[in-house]
Amino acid sequence: MTTVVIEKECKCFKESQFENNQSFESKDEALLKAKYMVDYMNDEFCGKHNFVLSELGDALHIAVNMNEAKTKGGCCGGGHCS
Repeated sequence: MTTVVIEKECKCFKESQFENNQSFESKDEALLKAKYMVDYMNDEFCGKHNFVLSELGDALHIAVNMNEAKTKGGCCGGGHCS
């Protein structure tokens, strides 16, 4: 069993149809879902974050990084800066 884990749930993620900590029977199925999520989030979300996929043991980890070019005043607006 392989789990897809989102590091931090930004506002766009919380408002999306995606779920965190999804488990899949096969690693291939989890990898397809995780790659789709990363591509979608990078293309369709507000652009204040950059999403990066990595493998950590039995989990596929999606890191959430600040996209400095899109932020205003150092805050991403995700609610976790204050």
